[in-house]
Amino acid sequence: MTMTFRALTAALVLATLSPVAALSQGAQLAFGGIRADPSLPVEVTADQLAVNQTDGTATFTGNVLVAQGDMRLSAAEVLVEYGNDDRTRIERLHATGGVTLVSGTDAAEAAEAVYTINSGDVVMTGNVLLTQGANTVAGQRLTVDLKSGTGRMEGRVKTVLQPGDN
Repeated sequence: MTMTFRALTAALVLATLSPVAALSQGAQLAFGGIRADPSLPVEVTADQLAVNQTDGTATFTGNVLVAQGDMRLSAAEVLVEYGNDDRTRIERLHATGGVTLVSGTDAAEAAEAVYTINSGDVVMTGNVLLTQGANTVAGQRLTVDLKSGTGRMEGRVKTVLQPGDN
């Protein structure tokens, strides 16, 4: 009986620690809420706009809010890079200064983020904090595939999992 109890206790401890061990080295995460359709129009609202015709960029500053479908990205500044061949097509958004990405019930915060429109990839770096309901995951780099709703957190990952949540 004692041996069975010890084996059961050891199995429970290992089962509890395995997600944390996997996350501490970088892990694949599900982002049911953080999804977007990269083909939808991108709406940008800000306090100021500066356009550079030479390099094909536009810089939005002050309370910047980027919306695409249900996804929202806010930051202090967003640099919009247009295509070389087609200056009407957005290729990439580079957000800096208190970046927050929200979609559904999921939210992620970071120092900066780069959203590549064609691929639907968002790379957030610098003290990243992802909140999914009562659970949180923190690290240095979060890569999210908005099309599939999956992502990967890297860089000394730390998580807080609430008992009973899956």
